[in-house]
Amino acid sequence: MKKTVLFLSLAAIGMSSALAADPAKINWTKITTTKVPMFYPGQSSYEWLRSDEHKNAAKEVKRGDACMSCHDEKDAEKDIGEKLVKGGRLEPMAVPGKSGYKELKVQAAYDDKNLYLRYQWKTDNAYPGTEHQYLRFDGKEWKVWGYPKLDKDVHEGKTPGIYEDRMSIMIDDGKVAGFAKQGCWLTCHDGQRDNPKLATKDEVTANPMLAAIKKGDVRKYLPDTHTDPSDWKTGKSQEEIAKLKASGYFLDLVQWRGHRSNAVAMADDGYVLEYRYSDSGKDMFSGNSDKATHQPKYMWDAKKVGYKSVQALDLHKGGDHFLIRETNAVPFDPNAGWKEGDMLPDYLVSREDAKGSAADNNAIANWKDGTWTVVLTRPLGLTNDDDKTLKEGGVYNVGFAIHDDNITTRGHHVSFEKTLGIGAKKGTKVDINAVKLK
Repeated sequence: MKKTVLFLSLAAIGMSSALAADPAKINWTKITTTKVPMFYPGQSSYEWLRSDEHKNAAKEVKRGDACMSCHDEKDAEKDIGEKLVKGGRLEPMAVPGKSGYKELKVQAAYDDKNLYLRYQWKTDNAYPGTEHQYLRFDGKEWKVWGYPKLDKDVHEGKTPGIYEDRMSIMIDDGKVAGFAKQGCWLTCHDGQRDNPKLATKDEVTANPMLAAIKKGDVRKYLPDTHTDPSDWKTGKSQEEIAKLKASGYFLDLVQWRGHRSNAVAMADDGYVLEYRYSDSGKDMFSGNSDKATHQPKYMWDAKKVGYKSVQALDLHKGGDHFLIRETNAVPFDPNAGWKEGDMLPDYLVSREDAKGSAADNNAIANWKDGTWTVVLTRPLGLTNDDDKTLKEGGVYNVGFAIHDDNITTRGHHVSFEKTLGIGAKKGTKVDINAVKLK
């Protein structure tokens, strides 16, 4: 397959050109670059920040002081990240070779239709993180193969570390109390995957709120969705949470994924409330495993790509291994002569199948010489009940996250809270100000 170079035109990705710029043709050399320090946070959850273990800063955090009111020294993020990534306090499962610090370059522009965010960062690996987990045939049946590096099986050498790179932004329009001061730490809690006090299957099953929303684990949530923000078991009723959402108490979460969205030049559209949700409609990716047959649903079209499956030795060689329904996939044939070690992607991607609010965002990407360049296109003026309405002149609180080096959950790099203006008025202090395109 082709190398990871996905800078496409408006026509190629099916975007309307009326009053909208072609993101591949924006002259970014004319637009200011903001360098955002990104650091490895370990298990620094909402609960830890408010504990005495936080260098006796619990009092300050509880009264709402900003993280940067203490961590304001030069290279604060770098010092924190490089210390935590080595293991010990806040990191019980250190990943060998993992960087503690990254610099994210951010540029912002807009026109009458869209906000454009250009991200650049260096990857830990000498290859783009476009691979994701696979379905592997062991000679008898198909099983999931490859997990993120914080998984126990990866640590024990039972399976390789495989996970897509991701670039995320959380957006608040001022309606989530505390986010402007403490950012994404409002959403990260004990009980979540790879965090302290991991919720058991039985605990999740018995929890009224998670049962009501039909979820099988604990994910990101905002404090006001629980009677005790530090206890994931105390979720409020769905009626109460619906009122919070209607009032605008949620965070936009827009994620570019190196495998599941990158393949079709899109980005996820989601939000955080009492759980981390995808927006209404249909995502651009779906599972490729048939629950009834326990076999894949689709395989590669050998007539188009030259093979029906790959093997472990093929990974990170010869370009990307995307399984795209409308371009290179055909229904799975169980009688196609499968042999041990044959692998197919665990996810099917499709731009044509993406619908509704979940399909609002586009993104084009390029990996070259160890650096990702991603340009996110986010429409202005969205009125969906699961989106923040971005507009010219608006100022928004944002937080960034990078998932790199075959890792997910808390193994990312994060920023302290920042502000994003969309043509902010002269004199308005913002960290990043989008420039209007002519």
